[in-house]
Amino acid sequence: MTGATGFIGGRVTRQLVEAGHEVVAIARNPENARGLASIGVDVRRGDITSKDSLREPMAGADGVFHIAGWYKIGSKDPAEGERINVVGTRNVLTTMKELGIPKGVYTSTLAVFSDTHGKVVDERYQHEGPWLTEYDRTKAVAQHAIAEPMMSSGLPLVIVQPGVNYGAGDTSEIRPTFVRYLGGKLRALPKRTAYCWAHVDDTASAHLLAMEKGRPGETYIVAGPPHTLIEAFAIAERITGIPVPRFHASPGLLRAIAAVSRSERLRDVAGVTYLGSNAKARRELGFDPRPLEVGLRETLQHEMRLLGMTSTAS
Repeated sequence: MTGATGFIGGRVTRQLVEAGHEVVAIARNPENARGLASIGVDVRRGDITSKDSLREPMAGADGVFHIAGWYKIGSKDPAEGERINVVGTRNVLTTMKELGIPKGVYTSTLAVFSDTHGKVVDERYQHEGPWLTEYDRTKAVAQHAIAEPMMSSGLPLVIVQPGVNYGAGDTSEIRPTFVRYLGGKLRALPKRTAYCWAHVDDTASAHLLAMEKGRPGETYIVAGPPHTLIEAFAIAERITGIPVPRFHASPGLLRAIAAVSRSERLRDVAGVTYLGSNAKARRELGFDPRPLEVGLRETLQHEMRLLGMTSTAS
């Protein structure tokens, strides 16, 4: 397991342990993974950007989950994305091949499609650039230039593509947005911006299903139901009773501000849509993500407890 200390990877690791599997997790600093060690995970020192450090922890494994990744929209050091998302993926998959590990699951993302311009696409869709963010670009390189060619040459790998993930413990840009909303500090929402929303536990379950049922050489979109940000926050208002911003910024306005400020983060929400169909994963894996309102209720109530708030909605 790579990425076991991350948001998705941590949930996958715990679900594997609960299912009775022996899990070896690679961590650059095992001290930061003491919580995993406490539930029986064998934490080994390793770094996906250093291929030599991977061989010993991966030796003897009957399956590999490569979930570790770099996700920092607007980062001042985009070269880190190349090292982790591209070089790191090549290192893990090459080591998997050299050791003859029977099966692997690689975590890609719907972001490799970039802006789908309102269309809900499937696994056959391919975007050739340009890319909205360095994250999108490096994950696309990792999938299309590394993982897919290795699968074509016989590597027993399954690719999964999540969309937006939410839930307690979220480390992405989604959580701070909801926290600002709960605190009355969110001033506007972008028009037309839309994602496929999945509770992190459903995404984690999809990884286990991909290892158990996924066909090597295949890719599965494991994203949740599609909603615009405006729709998602309307659901949040029904759950919490806290009013959402009434000002909805147009894509043109956001793109203009992004161009002047050179803000990758603003460009990434300027009316863009990251939308993919999970029909194949439902059909072949039994993937069944919960509705956004169900998962968001649990998530927002968790955040409100952390903030010492109570819901005023029924």
